[in-house]
Amino acid sequence: MKIAFVGKGGSGKTTLSSLFIRQLAAHEAPVVAVDADINQHLGAALGLDEEEAAALPAMGARLPLIKDYLRGTNPRIASAETMIKTTPPGLGSRLLRVREDNPVYAACARTVPLDGGAVRLMATGPFNESDLGVACYHSKVGAVELCLNHLVDGPDEYVVVDMTAGSDSFASGMFTRFDMTFLVAEPTRKGVSVYRQYKEYARDFGVALRVVGNKVQGAEDVAFLREEVGDDLLVTVGHSDWVRAMEKGRPSPFGQLEPANRAALEALREAADACYARRDWERYTRQMVHFHLRNAESWGNAKTGADLAAQIDPAFVLSENVSTVQPA
Repeated sequence: MKIAFVGKGGSGKTTLSSLFIRQLAAHEAPVVAVDADINQHLGAALGLDEEEAAALPAMGARLPLIKDYLRGTNPRIASAETMIKTTPPGLGSRLLRVREDNPVYAACARTVPLDGGAVRLMATGPFNESDLGVACYHSKVGAVELCLNHLVDGPDEYVVVDMTAGSDSFASGMFTRFDMTFLVAEPTRKGVSVYRQYKEYARDFGVALRVVGNKVQGAEDVAFLREEVGDDLLVTVGHSDWVRAMEKGRPSPFGQLEPANRAALEALREAADACYARRDWERYTRQMVHFHLRNAESWGNAKTGADLAAQIDPAFVLSENVSTVQPA
C-alpha cells in the first residue's frame, strides 16, 4: 500500500508517520519510507543522529540516475533528459518493487534498523541556501513522484511518504499516488483548516482520506474534531512519554509505547489495508496520464523541446501483474 501523511506544519505529521513506520517494522512488514517534506526530519524521528540523517543521499541530486534507470528501453522516451516528474511508464520501462534490490535503491536508500525489523529510508534532500531564488522545492520532490509512477506494490508491502506541510502537497499530482492519505490535525481551528483544503482538492480524484487527531487531551478535543471532520476522523492520539523520551535522544524499545497509542497505530494499518480491495489500477494510470499532459502543456514541452504527450503508451496499465517487458 502507498500511504501519505499530510498536515499543517507543527501538527505532528512526521512524528505520526515515523510511529506508523515503526509499527509496520515491528510486524516485519517490508517498508520503503520516504521523507518528501521540505524540512527533513523523518530520519531523526526514526532514530538517526544528526550525522546519520545528514548523510542520507538526496533523491533530487540523483535524478539523472533515476531517470536513466526507469526509462529502460521504452521507445517512446527519446532520452532521460526528456523525462519529467510525471513521465508515465510504458512498454520497456523499468518498474520499482518494494522487496527488490535495484540501482535506484542502491543510490538513494539506506537501511534503518528498528525494533523488530528494518526499513528502507529515502529522502528528497533539503532545500538549502544554494537553492534560494533559483530553484523550487517541488523540483526535488519530482524525484519521488517519478519513482511512485513507476512503483508496483502488492499486499502487505508498504510505501510511506511524509509529505510537505500544508496545501503545498497539491503543487503536483503526487497527492493522487496513494491508496490512503492520513491527515494529521490538532484539535484547533487552524488544525482542521488543511483538512478542508485537502478534502476539497481530493474530492474529484477519489483520494481516500482519513483524519488522525493529534495532541488530543480529552473528550472535548475529540468532540471538536468529530464536529469539524465528521466520519473522516479515524483515531486520536494523545500525549506520549515514549515520544517525548525519543525526541530527547533517550529511546525505549518500541514495545513500550503506550497501549492506547499502539492501538491507534494498528487502526491506521487496518484502514490502509482495507483500501487494497478497492484498488483501481486503470484509474491510477489515467490520473498519471492526466497530470503528465497538464505538466507537458504548461512547462514540460517548452523545457525539454519535445512533445511529451508522445511518451504516453495508450495500451499500458500499471498493475501488480505487469512485468518490465522489453520491446523487441
